Amino acid sequence: MPELRFDHCVIAVSDWERANAFYRDVLGAEVVQRGAGYAYRFGDQQLNVHGPGGNASPVARDPVRPGNSDLCFVWDGPIDGAVEHLAARGVEIEVGPAARAGARGDGLSVYFRDPDGTLLELISYA
Repeated sequence: MPELRFDHCVIAVSDWERANAFYRDVLGAEVVQRGAGYAYRFGDQQLNVHGPGGNASPVARDPVRPGNSDLCFVWDGPIDGAVEHLAARGVEIEVGPAARAGARGDGLSVYFRDPDGTLLELISYA
């Protein structure tokens, strides 16, 4: 069997302008227009975004809703840099830095939320 990788995940937002600014300015996403909505690209990975305008999945049994996702991003460098980055942008850290296990093994993480309450994590393996 060939190796599988994630292509995209899906989140939902309640306000395009607010969410686009957060994901662009705090997480460095490339905001990509897709029809009446948007996607957030991070290199070769993408968050598809459902939001105002009715672009929800036609096949999901329980469509994603604003605030009900939990996503982790790798921070390239020591976790102190992530803490400083978030503080400079007025983002409150809810938990951390704390030891966590991720896809690459043991790391240090900080947890915070997007404007809709989606739980976000930055993990550092440095």
